[in-house]
Amino acid sequence: MRKIGKTRRGFTLVEMVLVLAIIVILAGVLVIGIGTYLNKARNASYSVTQHNSSIEFLNAEVDSQLS
Repeated sequence: MRKIGKTRRGFTLVEMVLVLAIIVILAGVLVIGIGTYLNKARNASYSVTQHNSSIEFLNAEVDSQLS
């Protein structure tokens, strides 16, 4: 006896669109997160550079006072 009806193979268009939408949303969250992380890293780098410059200036002042 032969079965009547379609056999389900593959994905429907709706399923594919939903998966694509989820991937796009996750990628957007990831890009925003990376952007925030990079801004914090730049600010920290600038702060360390400023701190090191201040320390070098103070060391030069102390050396000039001792000489």
